[in-house]
Amino acid sequence: MTLSYMYQRPGFLLRRSHQISAAVFENVCAGVGLTQAQYGALMVLASEPGIDQSRLARALAFDKVTVLRVLRGLEDRGLVSREVSASSRRQMAVQLTAEGKRLLKKAEAPVHEAYEQLMAPLDEAQRQQLVSLLQTLTDNLGEQARAAFVPLQHG
Repeated sequence: MTLSYMYQRPGFLLRRSHQISAAVFENVCAGVGLTQAQYGALMVLASEPGIDQSRLARALAFDKVTVLRVLRGLEDRGLVSREVSASSRRQMAVQLTAEGKRLLKKAEAPVHEAYEQLMAPLDEAQRQQLVSLLQTLTDNLGEQARAAFVPLQHG
């Protein structure tokens, strides 16, 4: 096998695409100081105020350690608050603070710009095809992932 074989493998290309996606997002969103993971957490919290940390992790397909790390960073910045859940003393309920809501609103334009930069090399049909193919992969192979994904049903 040659290196060109490796460079054309889906796993290599998906990992490289993720690196590029994260770099584009972080470069464009530097002014609001958000990573893709942080933005995702803020979006879920805006849709589901008071969600518990376990459901938040599953809604983002994060493991417990990752969601905790993301939440601590957001909490340190005053963007989210955590308190013992009213429904289960073993769970922590998480919600956006007023500052978190303001930052999420401020992030709308740069997040859209990051999406446009990432998708710029593709025409509309290619964009739809890319998303469709990635959805097919995740739908059919998701049970092999290290972290469960349980999308929220609304929002």
